[in-house]
Amino acid sequence: MELHDVWFVLIAVLWTGYFFLEGFDFGVGVLTKLLARNRPEKRVLINTIGPVWDGNEVWLLSAGGATFAAFPEWYATLFSGFYLPLLLILVCLIVRGVAFEYRVKRPEESWQRNWETAIFWTSLLPAFLWGVAFGNIVRGVKIDQDFNYAGGVLDLLNPYALLGGLVTLALFTFHGTVFVGLKTVGEIRERARTLALRVGLVTALLALAFLLWTQADRGDGASLVAVVVAVASLLVALVAARAGREGWAFALSGLTIVATVAMLFLTLFPNVMPSTLNPEWSLTVTNASSSAYTLKIMTWCAGIATPIVLLYQGWTYWVFRKRIGTQHIAETVH
Repeated sequence: MELHDVWFVLIAVLWTGYFFLEGFDFGVGVLTKLLARNRPEKRVLINTIGPVWDGNEVWLLSAGGATFAAFPEWYATLFSGFYLPLLLILVCLIVRGVAFEYRVKRPEESWQRNWETAIFWTSLLPAFLWGVAFGNIVRGVKIDQDFNYAGGVLDLLNPYALLGGLVTLALFTFHGTVFVGLKTVGEIRERARTLALRVGLVTALLALAFLLWTQADRGDGASLVAVVVAVASLLVALVAARAGREGWAFALSGLTIVATVAMLFLTLFPNVMPSTLNPEWSLTVTNASSSAYTLKIMTWCAGIATPIVLLYQGWTYWVFRKRIGTQHIAETVH
C-alpha cells in the first residue's frame, strides 16, 4: 500500500472520529429544544457535553489539516467549491463555542434564552450541512480539466446530498439522545429513552434509503458489508435503548456512524472528489496527493502525536464519566 493510500485511510479515520464524537454533542445541542422542559434541564443537557465538546472539535482540525498537507489539490478544490457551506459551518462552530461560554455570564433570562437558541441552531445546521457536503463529495461535483470546481452553490443542493444532510442530522440527534440517557438520571433520562425510539425509527428509514441509494449507484462488496453493519447496529441500538441499556445503545449508535462513514469512503476510493463532467478529471489519491517525502514526514509526526492526543481525550471522558441530573444544578445557575 502506497503512502497516499495510507493517508486516505487515516483521513477517513479522522472524519469518523469527528462524527462519532462531535455527532453526539451536536445531537445534545438539538435536544436543548426537543427534550428539555425547563431551565435546569437545559443546563443538565449542556453540562453533559460541557467538558468534552471543544476536545471533540480537535478531530475536525486534524482532519482538515491532514487533508491540506496530504492532499493539497483535494483541499483546494473542496474549499473553493464548497466555500459558502463550509463558511457557514465555521461561523456556526464559532458562535456555538461562544454560546457555551457566555450563556451563564449574566443572570437575565432573555440573555440565557438567546444563547440557548444559538446553541440549538449552531448544532442543527452543521449536523445537516456536513451530510450535504459529504453527499456531494461521494456523488461527484463539476470539476473541470484544471481540477477547479465549475459549478455553483445550487448544484450542491441536489436530492442525494439533501438526503445525506437529513441522515446526518437524524443520526447525530439519535446519537445525542442515547448519550443523554447514558449521562443523566431521573425523569430526563426516561424521556430521553422514549425520544430515542422515535428519533431512531426516523433515522433508520432515512439511513436505509441513503445507504441503498449509495450502494446502488457506486457500491461494491466491501461497501455492502458496511451497509449491513450500519443498518443492523442501528436496529440493535433501538432495542438496547428500549431496554434501558444506554451504554450498549450509545456504542451501537456510534458503530452506525463508523460503518456509514466507512461505507462512504469505500465507495469514494480511489477518488477523493469525482468529476461529473468527465471521469478523467476526477481528483484521485494519486493526482491530488503531496510528495512521498511530505507524506513520510507526516506519518512520523502522526505516529508520535496521535497516541498522546488519544490518551488525553480518553482521560477527559473518564474523569467526567458520572451521570448528572437537575439535583446537581445550583438554583442560582439555570
